[in-house]
Amino acid sequence: VFTSSGCYNYFPAMGPHKPLTSKPIMIAIAGPSGSGKTSIAQHVSKELDGIIFSLDNYYLDLKDVQLDERGDRNFDDPASMDGSMIVEHLLALAEGKMIERPIYDFTTHTRTDRIERVAPAHHIIVEGLFTLHWPEARPVYHVKVYVDLGHAVCLPRRLRRDISERGRTVESVLKQYAQTVEPMAEKFVKPTKEFADIVLSGSDPVEENANRVIEQVKK
Repeated sequence: VFTSSGCYNYFPAMGPHKPLTSKPIMIAIAGPSGSGKTSIAQHVSKELDGIIFSLDNYYLDLKDVQLDERGDRNFDDPASMDGSMIVEHLLALAEGKMIERPIYDFTTHTRTDRIERVAPAHHIIVEGLFTLHWPEARPVYHVKVYVDLGHAVCLPRRLRRDISERGRTVESVLKQYAQTVEPMAEKFVKPTKEFADIVLSGSDPVEENANRVIEQVKK
């Protein structure tokens, strides 16, 4: 991991245990917040001995914005993400090249001073709200998945995650969900379902959904 001060701390690069003999199989998993994308991606990654490429690392750095104003930004619009870097890194991984990706801190809405080196694996699972959003990225995916689920179920899941993992309050999560999460999902996330090869229900068991993805990969 390289730091902004020029120091170098060693962490093993993420990647395959065996050298690649062919280009990676790219698997895209998209869907609204709380639909279960991450759980499915983790299960698929474990079964296929792959790595997860999470879009959550690619939010724009808000270090130049006042701290008390950062939380009011619309993080559910694809414009809040570094789309050009996402596409650049996906294209590189698809060609079997290593990338250096940023590490994002959700508590401060900034990029840390660390960079994570990621080596390609035989299977790369790309997971996030906007996985199927950028036209330049869609051609690299061998399998495109959309996880569908209504807001009545997604909201409680989002509450549990943001409170336990990101230090949020109930009030802030509910406010954000009403103001940006739900309307942006309708505007930007749900329309990408049309690009999916398979559509899963986020209410089905994770193992069942993961097996459907794996079956599609084997085809």
